[in-house]
Amino acid sequence: MSLWDRLVAATNWVGDRFLRAVNRLIARASVLPERPFYDPATFAWVAPLEADWKLVRRELDVVLARRDDLPNFQEISTDQYHLTDDDRWKTYFLYGYGFRSDANCARCPETTRLVESIPGMTTAMFSILAPGKRIPPHDGPYKGVLRYHLGLLVPEPVDQVGIRVGGEVAHWREGESLVFDDTYTHEAWNDTDGTRVVLFVDVIRELRGGMGVLNRALVRLIAWSPFIQDAKRRHEAWERRFG
Repeated sequence: MSLWDRLVAATNWVGDRFLRAVNRLIARASVLPERPFYDPATFAWVAPLEADWKLVRRELDVVLARRDDLPNFQEISTDQYHLTDDDRWKTYFLYGYGFRSDANCARCPETTRLVESIPGMTTAMFSILAPGKRIPPHDGPYKGVLRYHLGLLVPEPVDQVGIRVGGEVAHWREGESLVFDDTYTHEAWNDTDGTRVVLFVDVIRELRGGMGVLNRALVRLIAWSPFIQDAKRRHEAWERRFG
């Protein structure tokens, strides 16, 4: 491993343990109760996304025309190597913890407009699962954000493509939303012959009192961590190849 790679690995290890300690404080300060899934209607920004989901789908269709050229998730975010090591989980980033992909956003202006309207949005991308792809059980490191999925391309039969979070199972549907806490152990699968795509967004969790201020500060620190900077560097290298 290069010195940079060792630095990224070391900061991941330290950061993961620090964030897991902070997670206990966040759980106590959360405005929403602890649970795997949340009712999307709880969030005022969900309805406008669902209303315009076909605009997002049209832009996705253009992106998928160059699907083979899209990066595998682990090529951008190296900590995904323990979850996937093939070319069947691809991504198309618009935002990643404050980093904006201007080129990708320019290709998807309506999608960009919609995700930029989400309060506390930190990450936004298309998450693309090939036929037969399974993502094994894992858990996210930080409770300070919630995860949102908007179904864009969901193959049939729907009951063979889904996600399990903390023991609860849900299935994506086109134009409909899921909101969940990814610090619960979760896994996803696409056991169909078609491609599954969701708009994948992380948003800052609403917390009471000073924890809300601390949470936003930590999110900004995460954006400057070697892990995120490494992902940014890898994404920029891919952008230059993509053209």
